[in-house]
Amino acid sequence: MSVHPRAIVAAGAVVPASCTVGPYCTIGAEVVLGEECNLVSHVVVDGRTKLGARNTIYPFASVGVAPQDLKYAGEPTLTEIGDDNTIRECVTISRGTNKGGGITRVGSNNLLMAYVHIGHDSHVGSHCILANAATLAGHVTIEDYASVGAFSPVHQFCTVGQYAFIGGGTIVTQDVLPYSLTSSRRENKAFGINKIGLTRRGFTPERLNTLQKAFRLLLASRLNTTQAVEKIRELEGEDAKVVADFIERSQRGVIK
Repeated sequence: MSVHPRAIVAAGAVVPASCTVGPYCTIGAEVVLGEECNLVSHVVVDGRTKLGARNTIYPFASVGVAPQDLKYAGEPTLTEIGDDNTIRECVTISRGTNKGGGITRVGSNNLLMAYVHIGHDSHVGSHCILANAATLAGHVTIEDYASVGAFSPVHQFCTVGQYAFIGGGTIVTQDVLPYSLTSSRRENKAFGINKIGLTRRGFTPERLNTLQKAFRLLLASRLNTTQAVEKIRELEGEDAKVVADFIERSQRGVIK
């Protein structure tokens, strides 16, 4: 393996020969790296942390570190990260807590830009983008293909739905609708579907049309939320069902 002589790899750590560990990196004794991971320099990976293959971690990132939770007392909780993630400078990913499920999980093919924070017991899906200084408090769920804008904090126990796009500087205190374009001017609002992002992801005109109908019922009609969900369920296609199910299972309410 390519381990710089100024890196510190604890006895017990699993570092495949295909990995590259740069200068001043620190890898804890219970860390397991996948094949072809690249720790550029000054990276800390600690705790019971497992990374998949081909992850690249940039300087001063800290992965699997103890949670910022005063109740945490050193319990052997977990951090799991999938494959092909890019984790940029100064990102922090905290391990889970006993009362929060015991695991912080990040999927695959994500871009975590500089200064992103993923708090304890948060779950990030795959193909997500968290822009600079996006901040997830504990117990946050980010579903697949979602994007969180720069300097956007997400409150504890909130869920950001799949394919959602959150504009920069948005303070998220309720669940963000899947497929939505959500941003703040004077207050947080959903402005309809994330049409550009969905088109780039290969959504057909028929799927976009169904989602536009669903969002008009929810955001622009005189129906209350319960009535709108009933009408959305009458629309054809799986996407409409995803929107309706998301609203009905929301614990914090959704941003409309």
